[in-house]
Amino acid sequence: MTETLLQSGHPQLDALTPRIQGFLKNDVTEYSMMGSHVRGYRTPDTPSLWIRDYSDMMRGFRYWEKDMKSLVDHFAEVQSARGWIFDYFTMTPEKVPCEKENWAKYVRVPVEADVEYRFIKAVYLAWQATGDDRWVKKLLPSMEKALQYVMTDEWRWDKRTKLVKRPYTIDTWDFDYTAGRHSWLNFQVTDDTYWGLMHGDLSGYYESFRQMGILHEQLGNKRTAQSWMRTAEAFRRRANKRCFNGRFYTHHVHLVPVKIDGVDESEQLSLSNPMDINRGLPTHAMAVSILREYQKRGTSLGAFADWFSIDPPMPDGAFGDDKLVAGAYCNGGILPLVGGELARAAFEHGFESYGLEQLLKYETLTADGETYLWYFPDGRKSSVETSTSPDASPTDGWGSSAMLYALLEGLAGVVDEHKLFQKVRLSPRWVVTGEQESHACLAYGASGASFEYSFGHNDAANTIELELHGTATTHLHLLLPAGSKATSLLVNGKKKQFVNNKVEDSPYVDADIEVKKKAVVELRYR
Repeated sequence: MTETLLQSGHPQLDALTPRIQGFLKNDVTEYSMMGSHVRGYRTPDTPSLWIRDYSDMMRGFRYWEKDMKSLVDHFAEVQSARGWIFDYFTMTPEKVPCEKENWAKYVRVPVEADVEYRFIKAVYLAWQATGDDRWVKKLLPSMEKALQYVMTDEWRWDKRTKLVKRPYTIDTWDFDYTAGRHSWLNFQVTDDTYWGLMHGDLSGYYESFRQMGILHEQLGNKRTAQSWMRTAEAFRRRANKRCFNGRFYTHHVHLVPVKIDGVDESEQLSLSNPMDINRGLPTHAMAVSILREYQKRGTSLGAFADWFSIDPPMPDGAFGDDKLVAGAYCNGGILPLVGGELARAAFEHGFESYGLEQLLKYETLTADGETYLWYFPDGRKSSVETSTSPDASPTDGWGSSAMLYALLEGLAGVVDEHKLFQKVRLSPRWVVTGEQESHACLAYGASGASFEYSFGHNDAANTIELELHGTATTHLHLLLPAGSKATSLLVNGKKKQFVNNKVEDSPYVDADIEVKKKAVVELRYR
């Protein structure tokens, strides 16, 4: 069976795929949940199976994992009658040594507004890897019900802005600000909740609405598909109008006024910004503005990486726990999760060198065989003592999978735009590494579907050659050396139409190629 691999001749880049695969394989968790066998990947700071982390980690482990359905099926099986989805479930005692019971436990954190779009995303990614239309058709009622809940419930939907709302949390985290009314972290909605709009929720629902449109189109429900696409675009316009401040997405747009002393909210850049880019919420110009903001702060803040959860952070302990000091965890800690999303966004929007820098920084960080959910800005690792969670695993799958996502889709540039690699956007960006030859193969463990290519660059002769393997309608979006333009393009020895384009200052050549088992692409540039 074809296996996922990447070989570029660059030792740091070639080390990443097997290393991240090792991290994730250490996170595999299996349960018999009331008789249903469930296999998933644990979150980095607890042994539970959270749909939030899992749906993001799927972008990494789908390249070898055979069971893409059982956990998704179980979340659908225990969906509430009103439509909401549980955050997580477990059969492992969480609050050790106090908690010893290995009962089946299901949890929904009331302040969370993102759970339902995470569920939709999990179904979509599993469908891409398995290609199983009948399975999706079976789950569509659960998906529709989840989104109907979000778009009608008084705790989730703001009727005035027609956008999803949430309590005043730090970005997507699961406890909110209470102005001292609660003695510890607060997870409950009350009459005193400070409601607002959080851009990460909005980009997640925008993406999920589009995914619903794609799935309905695949199943032949054209009118419903078009309706979801219209809903998505209208939602996007409203979200961008309300939440983009001209440089980046405002951390929390207040629906209920509140002021935290010592915080300049107009300057707070929070972790969902690069995720927003990868979900397609901002325009290209808006994405560029966000990336430049990260570059500027990375230079001025002095942290070892630009992957901060929020900058500037909240005052120490303002959210109810003395451990939440500036620079710790979600209050300004450095998260590989952010670094992976940032790298993926950078590759896509003309900041290729910046994207490469994040991958190499992560490889150096994890050369000791450990990776954590978060680090202090000075490079110190998180620990049980410095975390609000009772576990601090050195095999963080959430952040490592984001880095693999950036490596395989961003640098190697293989993006499945449908299912089973039947429609591929191929954007090899190896020129930025200086390597002359590379080979990439992406294969889904659940189905064996794959797309593979070899890349060769002869800079002395001004030529690039690609050999593609697969069966795919392929859009080639190939990065060229700085300042160059393509002059000819041959596919299997025949002339092919192409267009020279630029993404910021980066030159690309674009062409549509039908790959039927194999295609040889020869490009000349000057």
